[in-house]
Amino acid sequence: MENAGDYDSLESATTLGVSALAHDLLHFGVTSQVPERLSNHVVSPKTDQAKWYRKLLDSCKEAKPLPTTSEEASTLVTHTLRKYQKADVEGLLAFYGLPQPQDEVKSPSITNGVKFEMHTLPVDAKEVEDGDGITVYVSTEDPRESPCVPPNVLTASLRRSEACALRNHAEADAFHREIIDSGYRVLNIQNEEILARKYRIRLRGIDAPESSMRYGKVAKKELRNAVQGKSLRILVYGEDRYGRCVSDVYYNGVFVQELMLKKGLAWHYKAYDKREELKTWEREARERRVGLWALSNPEKPWDWRKDRREAEAKSINFIKST
Repeated sequence: MENAGDYDSLESATTLGVSALAHDLLHFGVTSQVPERLSNHVVSPKTDQAKWYRKLLDSCKEAKPLPTTSEEASTLVTHTLRKYQKADVEGLLAFYGLPQPQDEVKSPSITNGVKFEMHTLPVDAKEVEDGDGITVYVSTEDPRESPCVPPNVLTASLRRSEACALRNHAEADAFHREIIDSGYRVLNIQNEEILARKYRIRLRGIDAPESSMRYGKVAKKELRNAVQGKSLRILVYGEDRYGRCVSDVYYNGVFVQELMLKKGLAWHYKAYDKREELKTWEREARERRVGLWALSNPEKPWDWRKDRREAEAKSINFIKST
């Protein structure tokens, strides 16, 4: 039996709108019992319901921060139970009076240039490249991904599983390398192996200091703290010259670019993005002199990169001329 005290922070973090869910998860952690009346709202039996509550409890324990609004709780439920029947997920949300997925407030920009939307697996802290770049993974069971998995990746994944079962670790590693070289990876999420596709993400509309610039490491740490362990909602607008998806990024209803701008850890990238709200968030951070705006004259990252390119070009020309 688990100790109910382990989950005290879950209930205390919630508002009235999600307190019933928090209470039932706490109860499940102690008794392994799901609410009696839930069966009136869903189609699956109690054995499956218990699996949902175990997954939700694990997700809540890993969530940083815990959901505190009905919208955040709805997002957590929807993402955690994305592999289960739609009728069950909708029934569970209705049971707790949480908003349905189609009821979520969407960004006004969604109808203005979005190529596609993705929902990621929990982000590994090591995959945060800098203050405006992240590598994410999307399960191949996602409806958008499943038809696109290359045959060689599916075959290598199957052969890897067989090698693991036989404890042939060298062969399993070789098959995993083939999977990785094809832009995929097998991830262990809550003791479940998931084949996932890799995407490199460039946060749209902001430019954070490079790692070797002042505040570069601070910006990277802030972004890492914000997204690690979370499933992200990503709206992709296009691809940059480095093959990264230029995207708006959200977690639990939080707009990541807004977070970085308000903390003074990124510039509004006005050359590529004209959104007034980003301009406003940068101006407000400047006025409060937070983050890099505490410096008297912070160097712009695009100027820093230009100077480095010119210095490298001069160095190459000098070497060629000698």
